[in-house]
Amino acid sequence: MRILHVIPTYVPAWRYGGPIIAVHGLCRALVRRGHEVHVFTTSVDGPVDLDVPLGTPVDLDGVSVRYFASRHLRRLYWSPPLGAALKARLPDYDLVHLHSVFLWPTWAAARAARRAGRPYVVSPRGMLVRALVTRKSWLAKALWIRLVERNTIRHAAAVHATSALEREQLGRFGFALPHTEVIPNGVELETGALSPDSSVSVPVDRPYLLFLGRVNWKKGLDRLIPALTLVPDVNLVVAGNDEENYRPVLEVLAAREGVRGRVHFVGPVYGQDKQLLLRGALALVLPSYSENFGNVVLEAMAAGCPAVVTEEVGLADVVRSSGAGVVTGGTPEALGIALQRLTADAEARRAMGEKGRRIVATDYSWDSVASRMEALYGNILASRPRS
Repeated sequence: MRILHVIPTYVPAWRYGGPIIAVHGLCRALVRRGHEVHVFTTSVDGPVDLDVPLGTPVDLDGVSVRYFASRHLRRLYWSPPLGAALKARLPDYDLVHLHSVFLWPTWAAARAARRAGRPYVVSPRGMLVRALVTRKSWLAKALWIRLVERNTIRHAAAVHATSALEREQLGRFGFALPHTEVIPNGVELETGALSPDSSVSVPVDRPYLLFLGRVNWKKGLDRLIPALTLVPDVNLVVAGNDEENYRPVLEVLAAREGVRGRVHFVGPVYGQDKQLLLRGALALVLPSYSENFGNVVLEAMAAGCPAVVTEEVGLADVVRSSGAGVVTGGTPEALGIALQRLTADAEARRAMGEKGRRIVATDYSWDSVASRMEALYGNILASRPRS
């Protein structure tokens, strides 16, 4: 198959976290399975642009990536060169996979696909959650849903959700959905030894819990920090980029709760530094208010690190059923009690880590995930009338 993925931002714009990592992981795995995979994206990297060639293919792990400039309306990733490329080249592909909602590239690619008579799949990537939409820019997003997104989804060959929770959340908008397939993200399995050297400075006066992800209100750090009052003998390491300047709010909260000296912000981490943090932590904690999937949970499981998650995390059912960690309520009290019990039981943590590694190896390798996506694509193409 010749497959085109369209996503507003892409590797190496690491600041955007989970979605671009997941899409690149999927694309690489599809290439390994013999498919020709292309990506159209923008060069946006926060307030700057990636140092990449524009409009010409760049090979990333066998994936052919074309970056296009977005000079105006960058929050929507508006890119006339991308639009022109879609119009000219989209008929060359068998199928198009769109990643995101509420952003111009998805609308432009869906429109171009319909005109070219090519089927497309939409992955909202956690952006189509009613509670989040109502909390931020509700009027603008409600209008966009009515005028744009409803039509984009209605004409899709399929919608891809990464978890049963995300599929359930999509249904809460009340509009007709096409076939919706639940296919999880995957994770790269680390097999080599790690160097003990790290550029991340972690306090060694106490063992630590780890939060890994964007420093953002949605992630629930405002309920994790007060929970530390019930776990007096551990630190909390917060690793992630702070695009919204949320850290000062959390520092004030930590001071008010009397735990400021135990909360350590280390900024974004990648590669070996991330692996070292995961392997050294008592547990990864993801107390999100809303999380369609939770890539970091898989990364923790792959590293043998127990995961503590709230019910709102898409992978909560996997954590619970596999025994790879603890699913808890989101109040500071519930979180604190769960963490208190886990940090006191080394044998339970060891067993959870082993269970996590096993299930990741069998069910969440990228090859396993790509085979399921390949089957979805194949079924879509097979069901189309022959010309």
